[in-house]
Formats: sequence, C-alpha cells, structure tokens
Amino acid sequence: MDGCAQMCKCFLILFNVLFALVGFGLVALGMWLRFGAETRGFFDIDLNTAQFNIGVTVLVVTGVLMLLVAIIGDCGACNNSKSALAVFSGLLSFLIIIEIAAGVMAFMWHDQVSDELVKFYTTIYAQYLNTRSPGQAVTLKLFHNAFDCCGIGGTIEMFVRDTCPDGNLLKQLTYSSCPGMIHNAFNSNAPLVLGGFLGMAGIMLLALICSSVLCSSLKTSFYSSPSIY
Repeated sequence: MDGCAQMCKCFLILFNVLFALVGFGLVALGMWLRFGAETRGFFDIDLNTAQFNIGVTVLVVTGVLMLLVAIIGDCGACNNSKSALAVFSGLLSFLIIIEIAAGVMAFMWHDQVSDELVKFYTTIYAQYLNTRSPGQAVTLKLFHNAFDCCGIGGTIEMFVRDTCPDGNLLKQLTYSSCPGMIHNAFNSNAPLVLGGFLGMAGIMLLALICSSVLCSSLKTSFYSSPSIY
C-alpha cells in the first residue's frame, strides 16, 4: 500500500469517527425531542403534530444512517476490506445526493421555513400573553436573544419586556419586530446555509474519493502479490 493510500486510510478513519459522533448526536436529539419530558414542559405546547413527528423521524433516520455508514467505513478502512469499502462508497454516494438536495431545498424554501418559524413564535407570544407560563417565557427569550428582537410590533407588555434582550432604555423602547427579523435573518443567511450543505457534501465527496483510492490500492496489492504454490 503506497503513501497516498495510507493517507486516505487515515483520513477515512478520522472522517468516520466524526461522522459517527454527528450521527449519534442527531439520534440523541431526535429521541430527546420525541420522548423527553423536559421538551414538552419547555415549549409548553402540543408537540404531537405531523410536522414535529416528521422532523423527529428525519433526525433519527438520518442519524442512524450516518452511524451505519461510519461503522461500515471504519470496518473497511481498518480491515482493508474491499467489500465493506464498496458498500460504504454506495451509501456515502446516496448521502451526498441527499445533502446536496437538502441544501438546494433549504435555499429555495427558506421563505416557507421562516413563515413556519414566525407562526410558531406568534403562537407562543399570544399564549404567553394569557398564561405567562415559565416554559413559554424561556422560549421567547431564546427567540429574542437569537434574533435581537422583541414582540410582534406595537406596544410590548411590561411582563413581556422581561424576556427581551438586555440593553439600555432607548433600545428597550425601540426593539425590532421579531417576525420581520426572522424573515430578514433567513433571507440574508440562505446562501450561507446552502454553502454549509455544499461544504459538507464536499467533505463527504473527499471521503468517497479516498475510499475509491484505498479500494483500488487493495486491488493492486492483491493482483501484484506473489502466488504461493
């Protein structure tokens, strides 16, 4: 096995370890969102919706698939198994296609995603005006700090101001509307999101190339090894 193949082998092992950690994180997040009692209390709304279940299912399935790909890839790289590397290459190619498609869809549908997030925020905001639930207050604080905004426009109730970002008196009187800030954030960051998806797809493509190089090196080593009679 030449130096290039050795480098590819080391890269594949490192890539698959990190890939497995990310996959495990996605599975853990999906399971926590689906079954964690803290989640329901945190959002203080009914999470048993079609959108929520679809999102959790996508997280878990993607995480499991990433774990499977990482395990097969590490087995192929560590054991110099051509069959395992071939399976790894096929599954990774499938994930690359999904990654690129997801990035393009996220870029094209960022308006719809921001609309859904605005609806979620306005629902929490309206419920908090009536219930003043601590869980909803925490959710509002997350939105307000993430987008540097507060309220949905107009006068902000005094108890709602407790969830607004910290600042001087002038800033507290001139907070931007959260629906507008959410839309602006998604519109301005859509190219960055697409770039992130494509960047991840590029790293996966590099792993795919390394897998092909290592597999070719193993074939060459097999055919060039002396026969034993």
